[in-house]
Amino acid sequence: MKRVAILISGGGSNMLALLDDMASGDHPARPVCVISNDPGAGGLARAAERGLAVDAVDHRDYRGDRPAFEAELTRRLEAYQPDILCLAGFMRILTEGFVARWEGRMLNIHPSLLPKYRGLHTHARAIEAGDEEGGCSVHEVTSELDGGPVLGQARVPIVPDDTPDALAARVLSAEHQLYPAVLRRFAAGDRTPVLL
Repeated sequence: MKRVAILISGGGSNMLALLDDMASGDHPARPVCVISNDPGAGGLARAAERGLAVDAVDHRDYRGDRPAFEAELTRRLEAYQPDILCLAGFMRILTEGFVARWEGRMLNIHPSLLPKYRGLHTHARAIEAGDEEGGCSVHEVTSELDGGPVLGQARVPIVPDDTPDALAARVLSAEHQLYPAVLRRFAAGDRTPVLL
C-alpha cells in the first residue's frame, strides 16, 4: 500500500477528489497527510474533518530563502514517510534540489493540455489562440516547469463566446476525474497515460 502526501495552497477540491477515491477498498494507496504553504488554506480544515493529519509551512516566514522553506517542508513530509507526493493546487515553484529529492514520486495537475500553455493563465491563452479544446494534464514533476512526463489528460471543448472562468470551471470538473484515475494507476506501478 503506497503512502500519499498531498500538498495544497487553497480550498483543496482536487485533494478531496483524491481522498474520495483513495477511500475505496480496492485502491493501491492511502493518504497519510495534507500539508499547505498557507496555514489558512481552507483545504486543511476539510482534510482534518476527514481525520487526516494536517500541517502547514508558511512560505511567508521564509521570504527570499526558498531552500530553507523547502528544507522545513521536507522535514515535515519525511515524518509521514510518503511514497508519493501529489501537488493539488500547490502554488509554489519548487527548486531543483527539492524536485530531485522526490523525483519519480511526485505528481502535479496542470490546467492545460501539456505541452501547451505551461505556467499561468492557461484558459485565457487557449481561448485567445482559437483552440477548439482545452483540458488538463497530470504529469510527473521534474525541474522543468510543467515539463515532466504526462501521465494523463482530459479534454474539454471550448465553446463559442467561452470565457476563461467558464472554461476553468469545466476543466476543474475534468481534473476531479483525471487526477484520481492517474494516481490509482501510478500507485499500482503503471505509468501508462490515462486519456479521458
